[in-house]
Amino acid sequence: MILSGWTTVLDAARFASEEGHEASKLLGLPLWIWQLLNLGLFLGVLLYFVARPLGDAFRRRQLDIEQRRREAEKQRASVERLASDIRERTAKVEREIEEIRQQGIADGQEARQALAAKADEEAGRIRKEAEEEIDRRVVAARDELRRTAADVAGKTAGEILMREITAADRERLLADGVSRLKGGAR
Repeated sequence: MILSGWTTVLDAARFASEEGHEASKLLGLPLWIWQLLNLGLFLGVLLYFVARPLGDAFRRRQLDIEQRRREAEKQRASVERLASDIRERTAKVEREIEEIRQQGIADGQEARQALAAKADEEAGRIRKEAEEEIDRRVVAARDELRRTAADVAGKTAGEILMREITAADRERLLADGVSRLKGGAR
């Protein structure tokens, strides 16, 4: 529709120039007015078809970036809470270890006093057993702490991976694993 209008304007311009009218006028209007109208129409079409979609795309991208930033902050807060929880558990286990150690020492001293009639060998044996029990409990408590920390870290890593890995990433990882298996079977 716009082209047919311009074609009509150009035909009129040719007709006017063939009739011997003044070359600086088209349909009775000065040529600079037509050029100004042409420029305005071009800028309007450019604004409508280029500038507006670009602005919308930039706004969508900005909103997407803001959403990702908020999600990253949430994840960071979650990790900080998890780290704080692990520190609290570690401190609790260390306090329990110290209590166990103190209780073991106290138990060893009581046993030594109660069995003072038996020789120093018996008291040394009891102290040695108490210290071994303490060491076993310390090792067991540390192992439990390691398992708990590993479980929590594994679950958190799994949750983060499930949220962050896309279907395309899964397919790529599967294809990579299959190709490695095929390469190892040869």
